Amino acid sequence: MHPSSGKTTTDSLYAPSDVSFWEAFLFWLKLGFISFGGPAGQIAIMHQELVERRRWISEKRFLHALNYCMLLPGPEAQQLATYIGWLMHRTWGGIVAGVLFVLPSLFILIALSWIYIAYGDVSWVAGLFYGIKPAVTAIVVQAAHRIGARALKNNILWAIAAAAFVAIFALNIPFPYIVVAAALIGYVGGRFAPVYFEGGGGHGKAQQDFGAALIDDHTATPAHALFRWSRLTYVILAGLLLWAVPLLLLWGMLGWTHTFTQMAWFFTKAALLTFGGAYAVLPYVYQGAVDHYGWLTPTQMIDGLALGETTPGPLIMVVAFVGFVGGYVNAVFGPDMVFLAGAVAATIVTWFTFLPSFIFIFAGAPFIETTHNKIKFTAPLLAITAAVVGVILNLALFFGYHVLWPEGFDGAFEWPSALIALGAGIALFRYKLGVIRVIIACALIGLIVSLIGLN
Repeated sequence: MHPSSGKTTTDSLYAPSDVSFWEAFLFWLKLGFISFGGPAGQIAIMHQELVERRRWISEKRFLHALNYCMLLPGPEAQQLATYIGWLMHRTWGGIVAGVLFVLPSLFILIALSWIYIAYGDVSWVAGLFYGIKPAVTAIVVQAAHRIGARALKNNILWAIAAAAFVAIFALNIPFPYIVVAAALIGYVGGRFAPVYFEGGGGHGKAQQDFGAALIDDHTATPAHALFRWSRLTYVILAGLLLWAVPLLLLWGMLGWTHTFTQMAWFFTKAALLTFGGAYAVLPYVYQGAVDHYGWLTPTQMIDGLALGETTPGPLIMVVAFVGFVGGYVNAVFGPDMVFLAGAVAATIVTWFTFLPSFIFIFAGAPFIETTHNKIKFTAPLLAITAAVVGVILNLALFFGYHVLWPEGFDGAFEWPSALIALGAGIALFRYKLGVIRVIIACALIGLIVSLIGLN
């Protein structure tokens, strides 16, 4: 019987044999191409493959690592892959797992971004995106509902969410300040009113026994995973060098105001603010990339999120689209090398967005064996997650406005887009259809609407 049944078989009594580096390499490469469905889907795929089928790690150890990744800014699924790769095959194992989680998505997004920006005015492409945009609006609403249902367990957390929405929607307060304020509220609340801030950051306890695992509940921590001050110092210094040297080279060669340099600096800040997933940081990316720097238009931002939803890898990979469009449109290398400019910009953005995730794992993971979930760590996370609900709701309204009134409130109301968005919402909420299926269906409907001239 398969180990996922929870019953013991002769095979499941024994842990699988040691997994070679190259065997793991092939798995991480495969994962990079099949990791659809956002963080929940990606974590589910890893659980099924690593815990249930391959039994490389026990469920308890898997969840213990996941809880740590949930406390960090950045894409938790990619960080979890990095953590497990590091635990199994040292630093290079973590690097391979984390990089391969992102690399296929980067190449795919560069190709799709080029097709979009070079041929986006072709009628059939425009038709596809006419249907995709309302679907994205429904998807963002679903994200707010999904996170809110998990996080908003009492009136205090509802109040934090409402305050965050007012702060960003009405007062236009930058997202970083909202995150800091929520974290402080959570920290103080965890100390003086812990009953309102219990239950943050966790994903529950192991419920099933899938058989003996290579890294089991009582497997001793390998030597390379033991905490040492010298190693912590080395990781921090190496991480700072890997961040500072490219940034200083860009600054020295191109100047501080150059598009590439500003992208490196901006997405470094964005990487440190991705608490609560990609949807949480998208308003900050929008504020910077669209309003402040003008790297792309609001419509292009919505289109970029649609592309990010349809490709494997973390949704935060939408930043590669932002970088590509910014480099391409600005023709950084001249009018004859716009594709190269976009590809380099997308690579720079990806480097500075994901580098902090590797540093967090390599520096902090050795603490995991001895650190248990404590409210002083989880309460700030829960408060931030509550604030994220309000921020995502603002993002949904932003998308809805640009989709339903593309020319402003003085222009015509796009009733076909409204019907597509309503249909997408019913498919997501009522029938629990997957994001990819909804986007494909809406894209085809949009193409039909465009061809018969209803838009």
